[in-house]
Order: sequence, then structure tokens, then C-alpha cells
Amino acid sequence: MEEKDILGLIDHTLLTADATWEGIVSLCDEAVKYGTATVCIPPTYLKRVHDKYGDNLKLCTVIGFPLGYSCTESKVVEARVAIEDGASEIDTVVNVSDVKNHRYDEVKKELEEIRKACGDKLLKVIIETCYLTEEEKIELCRIVTEVKADYIKTSTGFGSKGATLEDIELFKKHIGPDVKIKAAGGIRTIEDALAYAKAGCSRIGSSKVAPLIAAKYNL
Repeated sequence: MEEKDILGLIDHTLLTADATWEGIVSLCDEAVKYGTATVCIPPTYLKRVHDKYGDNLKLCTVIGFPLGYSCTESKVVEARVAIEDGASEIDTVVNVSDVKNHRYDEVKKELEEIRKACGDKLLKVIIETCYLTEEEKIELCRIVTEVKADYIKTSTGFGSKGATLEDIELFKKHIGPDVKIKAAGGIRTIEDALAYAKAGCSRIGSSKVAPLIAAKYNL
């Protein structure tokens, strides 16, 4: 894979609490110019961005973010409203508390409800690997596969640690053939992104990499 090809894998991201409209517009303008896969933005900005950019830009957003312990009903409503506002991809945070208590039936039940709410839109499940044991990660690979989510995603970027190549290799061994992988959290250089792409990630969440590639190749 060439470095420039990474742009098509990137969810160009701005999810900070203090994100302004000007910052979101700058992010979106970059995404259109560079040809990134999507922009990943807070739900509150979806409708305004969709009204401004229309079909020129694919919108990804987050629900139950960043801690994941919202009630299922709240996550389902968040997903439905986000789709109504223009999102075509939903990144939901798994209920890490339920995972740590090994309430896997509840984890699966919640994800099934969110999957149903997303309909034909892409669903990515953020499992927040930094808080999990290997056994818990493997169990979530099984659940994500069984609920027919489109992606398993490493991290929110707000936890104690982001993506690791070791976790990508673990995912590849335990997810089903129809589940793809998104790496996110701490991916700040072209070299980082290229390593994750070569390791098998179909998406990369980053706020830094797209502008670095664009500057390097004068895009």
C-alpha cells in the first residue's frame, strides 16, 4: 500500500469537548479535499454538516461516547437521531462495565438493539481495549461477530491507551470473516497509519494523519 492510499481508510476525526463549528468546517473541508473515508464528528454537528456538504461527504458519529455506560434505550435513540441527521456510519461504545462484570448476554442484547436501529448503516463497535483482558477481548470478538456489526474498533481515544498492533493481530484471529477492523487512538504519524493498514485495518481513526499526508504530497 502507498502512503497516499491511506487517505481512503481514514475517518478524519474531531471529537473534543471544545470542538467549534469553525473547527468542524475546517475538518470537513480537509476531508473533501483529501478524499478521506468519512469525517467522524460529534452528533450535535451532524445536521449542520449534512445541510452544508450533502452527499459530498460521508458522516460518521459516536454514540454512548466515550464511556459506554449509557442505558441501551439512550444509545438506540442516539443512533436513530444520528441517522436522521445524516450519519451513514455509527461508532458505538460497548458497555465496558458489563464486560468487566462478564455480563456478556447483556452486552450482546444491547448491541443487537443498536444493530437493529442502524438498519443498513455501518455499525462499528468500540470495545476500548485498554480496559480489557485478553479473554474479554476474545469474547467481544465473538459477540461483535454474532450481532453482525460491520467493524470492531479498538478505542475511543479517550481511554488510558489507544490502538496496538498486538490487539489487531488478536482481532484477526477471533473475528468472523465479515467483520472489519478499525484502529483508533494515538495514531498520529504516517508511519503509524501505514503499519495499521498493513496489519489489516480497513479504517483508521485519526485527527492528524490526513493533513500530514496531504502536506507531504502537496495535495
